[in-house]
Amino acid sequence: MAANRDTRPSGRHASDRRHTRQRYAVVGAVALTVAAGSVFTATQVQDEPPSPPGPGATASPSPRPSPAPEPRSIPSVREWSEGRGPGWAPDGETRVVADPDGPLADEARLLAGELDVETSEGPARAGDVELTLEEDALGGREGYVLNTSDGRVEITGRTDAGVFYGTRTLVQSLRDRDRMSEGEIRDSPDRPQRGLLIDTARKHFSADWLEDRLREMADLKLNQLHLHFADDQGFRIESESHPEVVSEQHLTKDEVRDLLALAESLHITVIPEVDSPGHLGAVLAAHPDLQLRDASGEPVRGAIDITDPEAAEILDDLLNEYAELFPSPWFHLGGDEYVPLMRSDPAASFPDLQAAAEEEYGAGAGIQDLATAWLNDRAATVVEQGKLPQVWNDGMHADGEVRPSRPREVTYWTGREIGAREPVSYLQEGWDLVNLNSQYLYYVLGEPNEFTYPTGEAIYEEWTPDVLRGSEPVPEEYANADRIPGGRFAVWCDLADSQTPAQVADGIRLPLNATAQKLWDPAEPKLSWDRFTELADRVDD
Repeated sequence: MAANRDTRPSGRHASDRRHTRQRYAVVGAVALTVAAGSVFTATQVQDEPPSPPGPGATASPSPRPSPAPEPRSIPSVREWSEGRGPGWAPDGETRVVADPDGPLADEARLLAGELDVETSEGPARAGDVELTLEEDALGGREGYVLNTSDGRVEITGRTDAGVFYGTRTLVQSLRDRDRMSEGEIRDSPDRPQRGLLIDTARKHFSADWLEDRLREMADLKLNQLHLHFADDQGFRIESESHPEVVSEQHLTKDEVRDLLALAESLHITVIPEVDSPGHLGAVLAAHPDLQLRDASGEPVRGAIDITDPEAAEILDDLLNEYAELFPSPWFHLGGDEYVPLMRSDPAASFPDLQAAAEEEYGAGAGIQDLATAWLNDRAATVVEQGKLPQVWNDGMHADGEVRPSRPREVTYWTGREIGAREPVSYLQEGWDLVNLNSQYLYYVLGEPNEFTYPTGEAIYEEWTPDVLRGSEPVPEEYANADRIPGGRFAVWCDLADSQTPAQVADGIRLPLNATAQKLWDPAEPKLSWDRFTELADRVDD
């Protein structure tokens, strides 16, 4: 999409991967003392390097200075209350306790594999980690409470997703300091949508590479992977309805199913995108008769003739096919950069489209009405499949005879395209916006069209989910999760050979860490950027 622009099956595959995750060798026990009282509060983390690991366990451990250090993870915990006692570290007797037939069995097995300990149905005893569900647990659907006391750890959430995030905090805290401090964490995300977009259409990424990104995302408590898998340069997922459009390098449906099983086990939703009516070059290569031509008869790259019923039939075939493959409650329909609407005089450049618009919608209609109606029809297709449509903001045209249909969410990336508007104008119309601010969150391979690789430091220090365009947040009346439900860091592969997949993974690591931090907690971070990067180096798996 950068090309032209100034949430559980635990099948065999997922289970095998879980049992091969990194093990932890934890060094000895260290005791701590704390100041009197146990008032629940958000404690400021000292901006200093961690203390080195203590010596091996002894019968009478030496005291640790007070107050107890706040457990550190990425994203950071939002509330911490230090307690009284020595804290906790796993040892040879540690077990992860959960009902082996219950909803937390997968989380227990994963955590046990990471700690290199056994699972148990309990009851919990000193040294164990216990995972529990409570209907009235604090923090909402993705929140959790992590309590370290009496020589054991208990992680409680309202849902398995919340408990899972508690295990991520525990694992990262152990990577950081080899020990969990005595006390209690209460934690929950500020935004429900926290994700990563990968443009697999312009550059093929292997299933293994994508699975590595899922594991990285899970540790960062990110919960959406958006796959832009169809564009001018490629169509990268096997199709049974239209195999002729699929590129030689692509993911098979079996590979996608394995990816989806792993994603579900990690509480990540994979959102598919089939972008139209622009960015359809791979489809048009197999169906050249559907390619739009301008007034001079020249074919328009990527643009389909939206007046041809066969074009709509093919797109709906694909949407229905992938709606069945992907269990995501969302389906992204694109809608951006339809070339006729980027011309200075669309009607003169495409008189046939203009005539069709006037015939269908009246003398005052224009080509944008045809484009809006096209996207409305595609939205109706996925709504019928039980999906909530998402579209790019420059596919949401102002005024006109045809208005965008509801329900839908708008992914906001730009105010620079012809027809694009300031984010407040969408919010005033009642649309929820997902933040993909191209100034901070667009990693465009090769840096074309004035793009530069975003830095994690800028995201960490300047950006929040309410900063939708430029560097200023929207007014308070339009801010926060009820209008801006989250955001995604985006990898666009415009100049696909500019970086290898390994270089992409390395290049996005710190920006993705910073994005995860600010989506979980938009407040000013507790650590300096230098300390944050040091922590990332220790806790990243």
